[in-house]
Amino acid sequence: MADASSQIASTVPTRRPGRLREFWTYFKENRGAVMGLYVFVAFVCLALFADLIAPYDPSTQFRTAILQPPVWQDGGTWGFPLGTDALGRDMLSRLIHGARFSFFVGIVVVVVAATGGIFLGLVAGFAPKWLDTLIMRLMDIVLAFPSLLLALVLVAVLGPTLLNAMIAIALVLQPHYVRLTRASVLNERTKDYVIASRVAGAGPLRQMFLTVLPNCLAPIIVQAALSFSTAILDAAALGFLGMGAQPPTPEWGTMLADAREFVLRAWWVVTFPGLAILVTVLAINLMGDGLRDALDPKLKRS
Repeated sequence: MADASSQIASTVPTRRPGRLREFWTYFKENRGAVMGLYVFVAFVCLALFADLIAPYDPSTQFRTAILQPPVWQDGGTWGFPLGTDALGRDMLSRLIHGARFSFFVGIVVVVVAATGGIFLGLVAGFAPKWLDTLIMRLMDIVLAFPSLLLALVLVAVLGPTLLNAMIAIALVLQPHYVRLTRASVLNERTKDYVIASRVAGAGPLRQMFLTVLPNCLAPIIVQAALSFSTAILDAAALGFLGMGAQPPTPEWGTMLADAREFVLRAWWVVTFPGLAILVTVLAINLMGDGLRDALDPKLKRS
């Protein structure tokens, strides 16, 4: 009787976990990715609730507390835990509001670059040979230039503002999405389900956006996470060079540019914005590695 019941139990198929649960199972195996996710969530919370968390307005100047050191150093007070800058503005408040600008830059750049890149990649994957060649050669021309140099040229033409910096960075990152999407489309087009949809009468647009694109999203999501960190870095670099956000905007790169002349006598005005960029970009890159491990079927253990 026991043998019969065990045989019946062995024949009952085990229920496969849901996609979200399966994703989390593989994602949490990478401890660095989990830590990066926690830091990224904290970064998002700072960006969303900066007005509630920051103790002061980022542009408020306290003339009696110019270049005041952090609280743990001689002369520091709890009124300004991370000190003040050369104009007496609270460093903690400016760093918290800087997270909002960096998050905004990352979101806008990824959305613009991914939208245009995915569309061009789908067109190139389904287009005739001549159009495919034309699109890819244009992308090769863009990739032939150093990304930061090309972004500088575009900002110089458009004008040094944060909006123009975001547009320039998005245009520079777009070829990566085009090449990635096109490669995934060419790989998927030869599979049986795409051929079956074509035989069933699905038109080109339906095949592109409803049949093929959902199966190409895994590498695109990983690329989006990595592009998010690249956008923050490039925006900070442009701000440092005076071609991005302009003072008194509390953007981390602009804060570094304003603090250059105080490196030796006020280390905190340079160190804290640099650490904010370092920690945020490192956390997003670690999270991107975890997304790659969780979404790439070749890296999953059976």
